[in-house]
Amino acid sequence: MTTQLWSVALQVIDLLEQLDVPYHVGGSFASSIHGVPRQTRDLDLVADLPLSAIPTFLARLENDFYLDDEAVRRAIAHRTHFNLIHLTSGFKIDVFLPGSGSFDRTELARGQPYQLAVDPPRTIIVKSPEDTLLRKLAWYRLGGEASDRQWTDVLGIVRTQRERLDRPTRWRSPTCSSVRSADRQ
Repeated sequence: MTTQLWSVALQVIDLLEQLDVPYHVGGSFASSIHGVPRQTRDLDLVADLPLSAIPTFLARLENDFYLDDEAVRRAIAHRTHFNLIHLTSGFKIDVFLPGSGSFDRTELARGQPYQLAVDPPRTIIVKSPEDTLLRKLAWYRLGGEASDRQWTDVLGIVRTQRERLDRPTRWRSPTCSSVRSADRQ
């Protein structure tokens, strides 16, 4: 992503951090970090945004983003997702609430720091390579195993990470229903 688009994304990430909301960056950005870089048209965030944070969240973003109060509240209540669209650039940020399954509940805890910038230093939390891989595989399955983009992301992560991947089956892979409700990576 360009520096301009990262400044847009960081508005939301900074706010989540200020509100002490657990989050991680996922989707194509995470698979590009852990695998082969590719262009993306949006940013996927998984954030455990509580209802109590909605007034501050909306108030701080409403001047720069199109957002729908009801969509945010529905997403939190049903553990689904909502999106934010930056008014100036049109850049879209999809915010997914973690699902209620055991995989979903522990996935946020496995996020890893990623140094986005050196001067000044800036670190964000990114979905682990293993979780990115599992989500990409689940979305590939949901799409009838027809998405070249999802499959290419999977292969890129496996090829790049190779022996660094945690291979023991200590986590159950996400089911297709948990993917729909949590994060579309």
